[in-house]
Amino acid sequence: MAIPLSRRLRPIAAAAAAACLGVGLGPATASSHREAPFITTAPKVDGTDFYLFRSYEPGRAGYVTLIANYLPLQDAYGGPNYFAMDPNALYEIHVDNDGDAREDITFQFRFRNKLANGGAGVDLNIGGKSVGIPLIQAGPVNNVKDGNLQVTESYTVNVVRGDRRSGSVQALTNAANGRTEFDKPVDNIGVKTLPDYAGYAAKHIYTVNVPGCPMPARLFVGQRQDAFAVNLGTIFDLVNAPVSVITNPALINAAPNTIGDKNVTSLAVEIHKSCLTRRDDVIGGWTTASLRQARLLNPTPPSGHQTSEKPGGAWVQVSRLGMPLVNEVVIGLKDKDKFNASKPGSDSQFIDYVTNPTLPALLEIALGIPGTAPTNFPRTDLVTTFLTGIAGVNQPKNVVASEMLRLNTAIEPVAFANQNRLGVVGNLLAGGNDFAGFPNGRRPKDDIVDISLVAVMGGLCVANGNTNALGFGAACNPAAVPLGATAFKLHDAVDQAVVPLLPGFPYLNTPLPGSQ
Repeated sequence: MAIPLSRRLRPIAAAAAAACLGVGLGPATASSHREAPFITTAPKVDGTDFYLFRSYEPGRAGYVTLIANYLPLQDAYGGPNYFAMDPNALYEIHVDNDGDAREDITFQFRFRNKLANGGAGVDLNIGGKSVGIPLIQAGPVNNVKDGNLQVTESYTVNVVRGDRRSGSVQALTNAANGRTEFDKPVDNIGVKTLPDYAGYAAKHIYTVNVPGCPMPARLFVGQRQDAFAVNLGTIFDLVNAPVSVITNPALINAAPNTIGDKNVTSLAVEIHKSCLTRRDDVIGGWTTASLRQARLLNPTPPSGHQTSEKPGGAWVQVSRLGMPLVNEVVIGLKDKDKFNASKPGSDSQFIDYVTNPTLPALLEIALGIPGTAPTNFPRTDLVTTFLTGIAGVNQPKNVVASEMLRLNTAIEPVAFANQNRLGVVGNLLAGGNDFAGFPNGRRPKDDIVDISLVAVMGGLCVANGNTNALGFGAACNPAAVPLGATAFKLHDAVDQAVVPLLPGFPYLNTPLPGSQ
């Protein structure tokens, strides 16, 4: 059911606004690639992006799509082993459906790598001796479990209801055969090995049964082209771009997408919204990855493509991602690993990073334009938008402020061609009817960098105006935003809306091949 505009924009209660100040993280301006010191040492468990949106594929409007991307900055030519997931890691997508900042439903992914012929691999007769080949493929690959693959990768998915470690656990099953193990397509090695990668990957989209859900779901895990667009090098080089460019809306596509030639690995689930909600239409979501607390390295690993490490101990969370990209440019360097190990319910420890964010001041310094940072401290506009959800748009009825994506599943999806690239704020400025985008969840087309630049420099306060249209309260005074309406013109000169995407599940584009 679509929510009337008047309800979407009703003011936030003063008590709720005061409660927001107890916790906090703000918006970010880049995708989560290598964002914390420890995670740079473990790229296989580095979460890069998380998407949560009402499915806009025709005929799937009743469904919600969740996509967690891992293993950033994959070069398509990165052979001969490419980018298998870590079999000793636990990858999870969490859903909070009652606003209490604790997971109620968790999808747990575990991976397994197998060498062909029972671990013996593929051999060639070389001078009368049988010798193992050095590549993961022995010829063209076209089918699931293709005989030319020396290494195959599979995975299982469990759904946990309640606490992620102590709740009830049941396995997702293949609707076609009842099996609990699913095959992951090999990465896009190149057009000679995989002449029709799109068709090959499509054979790995499964219809699955989810315990406790009467509606069939869909599942896909595999390599995709990175769907995020960002002027990454320029941003981290103290925003090395002329102010005249990044404040000119006509130049939103003036620079190349820095990561347009990179792939990632996606964990995608499409499930009916009725199977995710409880008493509230609003759900929250985030993704994590965990490793075992200890590991032993074998100095003489055996043959058979087995890992050279022996993990043990409890699971330790080392990656966390909800809102894009809080940890990268909002959390202070000293707390980045700490944030990656934390849960939403403990976000009060990061309060100063949102109520008194450093990013606006850093932008002042980098751009050489002093006196442009908002002064409406504490920043209730950021707290409301990024921690509690906007009242009438995506705020749960009984919300505990915490960092995660929040989606109102009652707001109808919008066809791709009609989606506003600036999400809710762009829709407000345009006077449109697209409230299905960021920060109400996140779609692949939503221009996260530009939306976040507008938000952090006070643009949402300006949109809030004197009418309190977004429910940010009296502290969100447009007079405290020196940039004024110019804040709406900020961008990174890379247009998210031109990134190639698929019209339906799994939405992210076919990965780039290692060779043409």
